[in-house]
Amino acid sequence: MEIYKHKIQYYETDKMGVTHHSNYIRWMEEARVDFMEKIGWSYEKLEESGIISPVTGIECKYVAGTTFAQTISVETSIEELKNVKIRINYVMKDESGKIVCKGASEHCFLDSAGSFISISKKFPAFYEALENTVKENV
Repeated sequence: MEIYKHKIQYYETDKMGVTHHSNYIRWMEEARVDFMEKIGWSYEKLEESGIISPVTGIECKYVAGTTFAQTISVETSIEELKNVKIRINYVMKDESGKIVCKGASEHCFLDSAGSFISISKKFPAFYEALENTVKENV
């Protein structure tokens, strides 16, 4: 499980000083981008290789509030990996380890023309890098 850390900025809070709910989705994106970089497949590399991976679904369950200047850890793991899609889970915790949010995102894999691609066949190194993280978390 990869961990990404995000320090909550003042602009991410509302008038009551609580983190606005929309930011948790952004942190999931930040954690996903960080995760991909750590496994050697940055989004720049994906796009240069001709792989597009749009979001096809998103889930977010808020558990506890957060506020300005807290540092949130986002644990990222792959729940499901198939040839044409992936489901990534996110668990967000505050500095004490308390879960503040759980989420998931689903993505498909397309070529630059917008057609589905089987990454295990067309990009076996990428598929293997993803598969290795699944095996590490079993």
